[in-house]
Amino acid sequence: MESEATGEKKLSNKLKKGSYIVPVAGAAALLTLAASLAITAFNHRRNSKRKDLSGCNFRVNLPTSEILKLADRIIAKSKEVHDAVASVPLDKVTYKNVILPLAELEAQQFPLVQSCVVPKFVSTSDKVRKASVEAEKKIDAHVSSCSKREDVYRVVKAFAAKGEWMGPEARHYVQCLIRDFERNGLDLTATKREEVQRLRAQIDELSFQYVHNLNYDATYLLFSENELAGLPTEFLKTLEEVENGMLKVTLKSNHVAAVLELCKIGKTRRLVAMTCGKRCAKTNLSVLEELVQVRHRFARLLGYSNYADYALSFRMAKTSSKVLEFLEDISSSLSDLAHKELAVLKELKKQEEGELPFGVEDLLYYVKKVEQQEFDLDFGALKQYFPVNLVLSGIFKIHQDLFGLRFEEIANADVWHSDVRVFSVFDLSSGEILGYFYLDMYTREGKYGQTCVVALQNGSLAFSGARQIPVALLISQLQKDIGSTPSLLRFSEVVSLFHEFGHVAQYMCNRASFSRFSGVRVDPDFVEIPAHVLEHWCYESFSLKLISGFHQDITKPIKEEICKSLKRWRYSFSALKLKQEVLYCLFDQIIHLADNVDIVELFKHLHPKVMLGLPMLEGINPASCFPRCAIGYEASCYSRIWSEVFAADIFTTKFRDDLLNQNVGMQFRTKVLAQGGAKDPVEILSDFLGREPSIRTFIDNKIECSLRQ
Repeated sequence: MESEATGEKKLSNKLKKGSYIVPVAGAAALLTLAASLAITAFNHRRNSKRKDLSGCNFRVNLPTSEILKLADRIIAKSKEVHDAVASVPLDKVTYKNVILPLAELEAQQFPLVQSCVVPKFVSTSDKVRKASVEAEKKIDAHVSSCSKREDVYRVVKAFAAKGEWMGPEARHYVQCLIRDFERNGLDLTATKREEVQRLRAQIDELSFQYVHNLNYDATYLLFSENELAGLPTEFLKTLEEVENGMLKVTLKSNHVAAVLELCKIGKTRRLVAMTCGKRCAKTNLSVLEELVQVRHRFARLLGYSNYADYALSFRMAKTSSKVLEFLEDISSSLSDLAHKELAVLKELKKQEEGELPFGVEDLLYYVKKVEQQEFDLDFGALKQYFPVNLVLSGIFKIHQDLFGLRFEEIANADVWHSDVRVFSVFDLSSGEILGYFYLDMYTREGKYGQTCVVALQNGSLAFSGARQIPVALLISQLQKDIGSTPSLLRFSEVVSLFHEFGHVAQYMCNRASFSRFSGVRVDPDFVEIPAHVLEHWCYESFSLKLISGFHQDITKPIKEEICKSLKRWRYSFSALKLKQEVLYCLFDQIIHLADNVDIVELFKHLHPKVMLGLPMLEGINPASCFPRCAIGYEASCYSRIWSEVFAADIFTTKFRDDLLNQNVGMQFRTKVLAQGGAKDPVEILSDFLGREPSIRTFIDNKIECSLRQ
């Protein structure tokens, strides 16, 4: 089995881009053909006048000077509204003079703010990108000052005390406003408020220092070619050659992963793993210890017993005890399966390397080896079956049949690059316009390097009853067609595209009244669940055949045996892999739950307990090189597993037995996607499932799939 990054790079292709998606039907091969033909009209750029998008206030291609002027106008208008709200006498507060102006300001200004900010991600002009960054800094500074306005907080608090709600969503909105103010310390004395801001600045500085140390770590190792046996020649050619023909292996993720997965020499794998585990140990262990203690002090000033309680208070999990219970249940439920997986790997190492003890540095190498032996998968060859336009057509087809969405490309819409395409999204039955999305798929210089979905305009409902429709942008990093060489997707890119379209569907189907609850502005523990649900279609035979077709004859989808192998591969050694992730999540949760935790001893204690007795490598401590607990995911590293667990529950319970059941799909659209952040996520999922979400389905799936291996 080859890796997905290998395989032929130059393949002829007869597919051409087109302009319109139409419904397709028929047997799988005909579906594939029809879907592909539906795209052949997709993308010819007409020479007629560019079109504006009706109802879209996001502005495309603003020149440098206009970006900065717009930022100033945004700030001036925001200050005007906040000043007006702050001037309302406390005994005269109403929904109309306090809450409504703030809600409608947010809805109206968001697309204008994004008009200033988004160019830094996508513009081809360096000057425009710099202006965008400058505008963002100005707007961020203003937003930060607004979040600290005690005069506005007092007025909002006075309205909340009256209890004159316009409905449950408006009540939730007011509660969110108050929560945001109070998380900035506005319910504290002036002295304590100043301390909150000082500690927040200290947290930011320590977090930056931790990540900066990792980013600028220049540690490397030197190996002979023999010591790197098993690594592909193409990879070895990329390594810098230094004295005496030695090759330089850095501790960047692509080098480390390649060695740990492919190098046949156990000593090399061990040395790389040990050196990687010691990265920044002298600097980052002390930084992390101080960072955690400052976070605890910050949380206690705001009335929480520890930082974990602060971080979880507005998340679906709610409490540390719930998170720890969740992680321990997952880990213990998978222990028997993980033991079986580990026994297989140990036996394979014994056959290849004799009686040498099995260590954590051996996991990736022997997992890869078993997968090569057990699965008939050549990801390089598989890529030939995923032309990008065919995959897109299949994704549109699935969203149409499941959620009743119709996609139509807009000719000559104003865009920032000729590769960018714009689609209207309609309700299939009523013809109502639901929203727009931009598709910026191909890599280019200066473009943001990650695959993601960005909101350009949030959906909302004005007090007058007029609805503002959502507008989203999907950014990906695909390789563009070169001459007759088609744009073909690696399987991982197919999965990523399905995932991101799940977020597009969240935006398009959302019916929340407030901009704040639109699209993916939902509970952080909930936000990834719909996207993870959509990923499941990438491993089912029906949908795999729908989205695939050999590049030279698209009526030939991938074979049934390959579909089955992909599904088995997905669950290969999944218990061991998940336990390793649980280990880090437990560490993250515990250090943010308790005071004065010895982070070195904590990892030493957790590692053998979670990893079935496998000891840590001598002298390492992953806490020094674990950026997720330093910035962005502190006390919430568990959230990715959480999303996958409940997504598996949804898919297995509702969709697995009938992949294109529109009745179930429409229930998902109305009960889950449409709700946005306006309702409690547990309530949303319980309403859809008919019971509270459970981890049991996720566990049973892994055990069931293991028995089929």
